[in-house]
Amino acid sequence: MLLDRNKATLVVVDVQSKLLGGIQRSEELVNHCRWLVRLAQLMKVPVIASEQYPDGLGHTEESLRRLIGEERIHGKTQFSAIDDTGFMAHFNSLDRDQVVVCGMESQACVVQTALRLKECGKQVFVVADAISARNDFDTDITLRRLEQAGVVLVSREMVGFEWVRDSSEPEFRTFSKEFLR
Repeated sequence: MLLDRNKATLVVVDVQSKLLGGIQRSEELVNHCRWLVRLAQLMKVPVIASEQYPDGLGHTEESLRRLIGEERIHGKTQFSAIDDTGFMAHFNSLDRDQVVVCGMESQACVVQTALRLKECGKQVFVVADAISARNDFDTDITLRRLEQAGVVLVSREMVGFEWVRDSSEPEFRTFSKEFLR
């Protein structure tokens, strides 16, 4: 199954500044999540984000926060974003069947969000080059577990090419110039 920009939502999980210091390749993670958010905006795909216990752990990394918009970021205490009532209400209001997931931490909030979305009947795609954890082992095991559970693993460029679909689309020119470097 291919991604369809008219059916998709991008979910950015817990990319919080206070936690980034301990995350593997944190600068790359933020850059890749920012790339996906900008791509979603270009393709008019809705974006929604979560923050794990923001009162104690702080907020989404500032450049991402500005891109996403504060009204689309939901604080939570559950590890699965979809289990938070505010996040779930916002997500359900979008009425989309495909979910593209990026963020951190792989072994906790990313895996639980993706698996719960799958349980809710959504087509779930996890962007393998846009998730991370405190150690690579947790991310590797997470990817294996997700794949065994039927979650589709994709790369950022796969998402872009599938959302664009056709080089004659007006967005392709911007995609090729600004996203494919």
